[in-house]
Amino acid sequence: MFSIIYSDRFLDHDTGSYHPERPERLTAIVDALKAAPFCDRLTWRTPTPLADRDALPWVEQVHAADYIEVVQRLAQRPGGGAIDMDTPVSPHSYAVALLAVNAWLDGVDLACKQEPAFVLARPPGHHATAQMGMGFCLFSNAAIAAHYALTKPGIERVAILDWDVHHGNGTQAIAEQHPAIAYCSLHQWPCYPGTGKADETGHHHNVLNIPMGAGSDRTDYQAAFTDHVLPFLTQARPDLLIVSAGYDANHDDPLAGVSLHPDDFGTFTTQIRNLAPRLMFGLEGGYDLPSLSASVCATIAAYLEPTPTPA
Repeated sequence: MFSIIYSDRFLDHDTGSYHPERPERLTAIVDALKAAPFCDRLTWRTPTPLADRDALPWVEQVHAADYIEVVQRLAQRPGGGAIDMDTPVSPHSYAVALLAVNAWLDGVDLACKQEPAFVLARPPGHHATAQMGMGFCLFSNAAIAAHYALTKPGIERVAILDWDVHHGNGTQAIAEQHPAIAYCSLHQWPCYPGTGKADETGHHHNVLNIPMGAGSDRTDYQAAFTDHVLPFLTQARPDLLIVSAGYDANHDDPLAGVSLHPDDFGTFTTQIRNLAPRLMFGLEGGYDLPSLSASVCATIAAYLEPTPTPA
């Protein structure tokens, strides 16, 4: 079985009319998963309520207290506010972002029991730095999950693979300071947010950035996986692999210029699913609804396929 961690509460993060990071992203994925051929192999789980587990102490592990207060205060204003022109905060956003953190922590808990999970939550997180949210992101979900995982028995090393088309500058800035966390990103260059050059390798040489040119396709990504991603993650020897699963590298996505297709993410999943004894996925970007939902389905379908037997 494969767990989907989801709540309708994630739809309450209101980004306003015409914003790319909109609630329909989740409803499109939910509809696709419920109609998928493997739907009977999915276990739907709601995230741990904030009343049962306070996410704030884990957020405080990676984010500055004054930034957390900014998000909370913006949410308390009538009508909310905005961190920047791309990153709105609605009256429900602070609570929803904390619930999203709980969902990612639940993903870690399941992975620790060797139960794979996909965290279907918003707002996304990989652009949020310790000091500031940006790029649609409020809290750095993957980095928070990695820190949480390192408190669990049997988890001494964590790796984060970020295949979102935009560089996860926030995740890198937080992860690169921790020698037990490895971070690997494939992303379009040049593109928002302007970080992620190949010479950014982290304070502990625990970062691998693979800039991809506009128009890069399956062949280019496959070469990057074979030559760089798989060796880096193998050398990292993670006890847990967290995938920051953004799907805006699709050819049809309006916010970038990479030319992948949904099935390509299934290929990537097949290649990484045995790199660590524990694995979880969490949603980042992806803004063309048909390709987004098809890509999530392809990811999960590939994981559920039997492992090929060596000849």
